[in-house]
Amino acid sequence: MAEGCLESLSMKERVLSTFAESATVKQQFAREHADRIVQVVKLMATAFRDGHKVLLFGNGGSATDAAHIAAEFVGRYKRERDPLPAIALATDIAAITCIANDYGFEELFARQIRAHGQKGDVAIAISTSGNSPNVLRGAEAARACGLTTIGWTGGTGGKLVSLVDYPFVVPSTVTARIQESHITLGHILCELIEEQLLGKAS
Repeated sequence: MAEGCLESLSMKERVLSTFAESATVKQQFAREHADRIVQVVKLMATAFRDGHKVLLFGNGGSATDAAHIAAEFVGRYKRERDPLPAIALATDIAAITCIANDYGFEELFARQIRAHGQKGDVAIAISTSGNSPNVLRGAEAARACGLTTIGWTGGTGGKLVSLVDYPFVVPSTVTARIQESHITLGHILCELIEEQLLGKAS
C-alpha cells in the first residue's frame, strides 16, 4: 500500500478513536451526574422564574463555553420564548482590562460577581482543572454574596469542587474531552430548562 494511503488510514483511525473516546467520556459523565443535572435544571428554572439571573465565567475555552451558554439563554435554544437573563463575565473587554490592571487578574471574576450578583442568582464557574485562581476567587465571591454555585471541571475536580454547591467533574484529564462534555452539559441544561419554563413541546 502506498505511503499516502497508509497515512490516510492512520489519520482515519485517529478520527474514529477520538470520537469514540469523546462519546465514552460523555456517557460516563452522564451516568455519574444525571440526578444532579436534573436537580440543577429545576433550581435554575426556578431562579429564572423568580426573576434571578445566571452568571457564567471561565478562562480560554471555558470563557467561550460560558459565552456560548449565556447566548443560548438570552437568545433562544430551541423554543421561541422571552429572553432569560444570563451574563458571561469574560466578554466585556473594558471591565476585564480595568480589573486586571487595577486589581490583578485573580480578581477578574470576583469583582464582577460582587457587582452583578444578588442573592438568589446562580453562578456557573468553569475550569477544566478546577484550580484556576480567578475562577476559585469568583466561586468564593459568589458563595459570599448568596448565589447558588455550580462548578464545571474535570480530572480530580481540583479545589473548585469544595467551593461550589453543585460540582460536575468530567471523568477525563484531557482538556478537549472535558470541554466537549461541558458544552454538552450546557446544551442539556438549556433544553430542559426551556421545557421546565414552557412545558414539553407538542
